[in-house]
Amino acid sequence: MKTIVMQPTYLPWIGYFSLIHQADYFVFLDNVQFEKQSWQQRNRILGPKGLEWITVPVLIKRRFGQLISDVEISTSGFYEKHIKQIQQNYRRARYYDDYNTELFDCLSEYGKARSLCDLNIALIQWFSRKLTLNTHFIKASELNAGGRRSERLVNILKELNSSHYISPMGSADYIKQDYSIFKNNNITVSFENYFHPEYKQVYNKFTPYASIVDLLFNEGPGSLSILVSGQKKNFAMEEIL
Repeated sequence: MKTIVMQPTYLPWIGYFSLIHQADYFVFLDNVQFEKQSWQQRNRILGPKGLEWITVPVLIKRRFGQLISDVEISTSGFYEKHIKQIQQNYRRARYYDDYNTELFDCLSEYGKARSLCDLNIALIQWFSRKLTLNTHFIKASELNAGGRRSERLVNILKELNSSHYISPMGSADYIKQDYSIFKNNNITVSFENYFHPEYKQVYNKFTPYASIVDLLFNEGPGSLSILVSGQKKNFAMEEIL
């Protein structure tokens, strides 16, 4: 069983969904400290002048150290601005009309609920359904696993009876430092090896690293095959050490 543990981020890029595609279990790490102005509350969509930020406003004053699961959205109507921004940038995309109503309904429903974590997870699961991904999702807060950093990851995998952890390359440094924890618990570690594929966009010059919104609106039912085409053989832990 392959498990991936990631923080729930807002409208993630396609590499995030590549990890979901590879996982039997995808665990939303919602019981760790929130980082303001991180991918947890913002991402980028493509406009006529290039990538532009789309950010969820959240309450942070006098809330230092709050967990991701506790973060509240600060402006009740923010989603209306985001919907308008997406409409302006993607209304000419080939598959915009196929998905916009459902996406905007999801944004509205969970945006009104005011929980950033629930909003992010709802959107990630909606996109996963549109991409026909069948991964089992679970929140870390729903598990009993405790500990810090890699110890927490190992405890999550043990609770799920999983023996293979797939990590994004951005976590390689600290995973290397803690590798003995994984090894002592007979857990295989590998690292995602992903190369951003090109696809048709509304604007002429291809621009990578946009939100999954960009791929789905532009390529529709062909999105999954394009996403998977960027997956290369994952790096084994021994190749990183």
